[in-house]
Order: sequence, then C-alpha cells, then structure tokens
Amino acid sequence: MNRNRAKGPRVGVSTTRRAVVAGMAALGAGLFMPSGAPLAATVRKHRRIDVHHHFVPPEYMQLGGRVPVLKNWTIEGTLDDMDKGGVTTAMLSITTPVLQVLAKDGNTMSRDLIRRGNDFGAKLVADHPGRFGLFAALPLTDVDGSLKEIEYAYDTLKADGIGLFTSYGNQWLGNPAFDPVFAELNRRKAVIYTHPVSPTCCTGLIKEVGESEIEYGTDTSRAIASMVFTGASQKFPDIRMIFSHGGGTVPFLIRRFLKDSKGVPALAKILPNGFMPELLRFYFDIAQIPIRAPLLALKDVVPVSHMVFGTDYPYLTAAEHVEGLKQARVFNARELRAIDENAMSLVPRLRV
Repeated sequence: MNRNRAKGPRVGVSTTRRAVVAGMAALGAGLFMPSGAPLAATVRKHRRIDVHHHFVPPEYMQLGGRVPVLKNWTIEGTLDDMDKGGVTTAMLSITTPVLQVLAKDGNTMSRDLIRRGNDFGAKLVADHPGRFGLFAALPLTDVDGSLKEIEYAYDTLKADGIGLFTSYGNQWLGNPAFDPVFAELNRRKAVIYTHPVSPTCCTGLIKEVGESEIEYGTDTSRAIASMVFTGASQKFPDIRMIFSHGGGTVPFLIRRFLKDSKGVPALAKILPNGFMPELLRFYFDIAQIPIRAPLLALKDVVPVSHMVFGTDYPYLTAAEHVEGLKQARVFNARELRAIDENAMSLVPRLRV
C-alpha cells in the first residue's frame, strides 16, 4: 500500500517559474473545494488489484490434493502476502490441480463440488470486506449445470466474474459446444478470468520438466487461437476475457497468427479485419512473467491499458511481482500504476 502523503510545492530560491505557476494553480483549485475538505482528498488512492490469486476450497484438502503449496494454503497466509506486496484486493479463483479434484471423471466436473467451492469463495469475500473478489467456477462441459451455476453465482453470490480453464479434455474455449454458456455470459457482459491447464493431448511428454512449465503457456495460446479463429470472440463481443501469464506464447507466435488471418482463405473470411482487433478484445495478466524479456514482448503486442496485475499466489508472492516489474525497467511509473489498477475498469465496484 502506498503510504506516501501528498506534498505541496516547496518554494525556495531555486524554484522555477513553472513550479510557482503549478503551485498557484493547485492553491486556486483548493478554493473551490467543499469547506473543510483537505487538499490531499483530491489525490486518488493507489490501488493494486491482483486478478490471478488462488484459494483452496476445503474439499481440495479433504480429497487429498498432492501439491504441498496448495495443501498448506490458509487465509492468514493469503492476507499476509497481500499486505507485504501492497495488494488492495485479490480476485479469488481456483487453480488447475483443484480442477482435477473437482472433476468426476476426465472431462465432467462435479456440480456439487463446484457449488461448494464457489460458496466458500463467496464467504471469504463477505468475511473480509474490500480485500477479495470472486471469479466463480463453472462445470463448463456440463452446459446445463454451467447455466445454473452462472445464475447462482451472479444472482445469489454476487460474483464479480467467472473463472474458466483454457481447455477441458480436448475442447478449447472457442468450441461451439460451449456456445450456450458463452451466450449467457455475453448477455451478462461477464468478465471471464482464464487459467491454463495441461491438456490430455500433451501430458507426460518430457518427464524431466513439469507439465506446467511448457503446457500452461502453450494451452493459453491454444485457447486464444480457439476464441479468435472460430469466430467466438466476435460472436460474444460483450464478454471481457483475461488470459494468464502474459498470454502464454502468443507474443512469440504473433507473426504466424497475423499471416494466417490474412493468407488462409477460410480464416480470412472469419476475420475480415485480421487477427489484431480480436486479440485486443482481451486482457493479459503479468503473473509469472515479472522479468524483462516476456514483458517487452507483451508490451510490443498489446497496450498497457490491457495489462493487469497478477501474482499466481500461492505459487509466487505479490512482493516478487512488484519488485520484478520495477527491476525489469520495461514500464514507467505511470504505466506500473495503470497495470495495478486496470482491473477497476473490468470490475467497477473495486473503485469504491
């Protein structure tokens, strides 16, 4: 949290004419403030919104989750990390290993376990006013169950948005099978946060490297390509989607996507305006990429206004991301603040 207090101009022998004029302008503005209102009240408080922040429903621990960092999750540890990293509000979502617990089989997720997880997330929001928001989970391959959970999440739990995974079995987010769910989310002008998985096609390929190290970035790219090249991003224009980890490998594949959107007749027909207008419908968090190379690549592809702060807690900390962003020297102070606060345009209640 930024504890710096607003300071007025210091007038001395070295004060420039510009500083004097600026100081008088600030004083003049103060004459029009309500009686008794302090000048500092005009300075908007810096807010840091973490859109990529995981919680662990009790069912995950009870069913024997295998990832120690998740098994050891606590609300106390969460709040402590947020405070150390200056995070004002964390948007809660379940993460990939939890998906495996919530699934009844390889593809279909349990409605009951999803409901209980969402209820637990909503309770955390209610118990800690202002500190949390909720991206409610859906059993996406169960269309009827998803429609019921959307209604419950928004109308009863007052969720801020929906959390989805990049793929379910061998179906990615642009698959027409999910159209009824996306149509309802489009009607509600939903914010959808997405988290990658290791799809069934590509598990255990390189045993020496954890699947998440390669497949998470790759599956994020598959999901983005699926949304764009199937026409889903145009079909559901009122949905705002957040993709994790800087958009995965998309910044490095951008030339291929640009080329295909114009050079492949079937794709050119779907994308008459090309690939970029569709890509720029999306938002991208900076979780797990707080170093110079991927940040430079992301900045070269999308504007800072479409980047949002994220941490991937409890896998990494908020403080690591704040420091990493500074040390990378990719963004100036104004841009860093924008990344911290851009999520407020997606979830307006966060401005309060």
